[in-house]
Amino acid sequence: MSSHALYTSLLRPPVLHILRAAGFQSTKPAVLDTLVDLTARYLVLLASTTASHALINHNDLTPTITDMRMALQDVGALRPQRSAMEEQCRGEEDIRGVDGFIKWIMGDMNKEIRRIAGLAVTEGEMVDVNVLGENEDFLTALKKKHSKTGEESRYQGTVLGKIADEKPVRIEGGHVESIQAWEARLREKDRIHKSETARKISFGIPSAESSPLSEI
Repeated sequence: MSSHALYTSLLRPPVLHILRAAGFQSTKPAVLDTLVDLTARYLVLLASTTASHALINHNDLTPTITDMRMALQDVGALRPQRSAMEEQCRGEEDIRGVDGFIKWIMGDMNKEIRRIAGLAVTEGEMVDVNVLGENEDFLTALKKKHSKTGEESRYQGTVLGKIADEKPVRIEGGHVESIQAWEARLREKDRIHKSETARKISFGIPSAESSPLSEI
């Protein structure tokens, strides 16, 4: 499975949770694929826009909350929102979009999405961090269900697990002992071949590939 197909598969359950929270009981595969594709494109746009603002604001690809807010404004998530020029003319910052976004995050719709996803919340609008820590999301539960030896051994070194330590790969039965040495040897052979070809061309000697005798 390619990385694109894997990430698309991982994005399907959250989209289904959102559809279910919105009141939909079923959907056609083509519709689901379209919504997943739109969601992926929107997330990529939001991430790239955030990175651009981080690079412009403080010459670093590590984003801050300000970079994220500016990216949300650029992609249209914060509405209504005055432009920077209008805010400067009025002498005040327009936070209606931020307030609306926070209201949606803490509102009934997002609360229903969290409930369907298995992330229950306490009474009220505030999320209990301890409850979120005890409950497992669908991906963690699915990994434990299909892993008999544990996450550390089965998913290590993949996008679903922890990063594996790089270990040298030894080649048995040859003159080289590692992939790096074999790669360096190939580069050296390629360099010698190019140098020899250039020398023959400079002296007017036809190479073996272009020589008529090589076809006999």
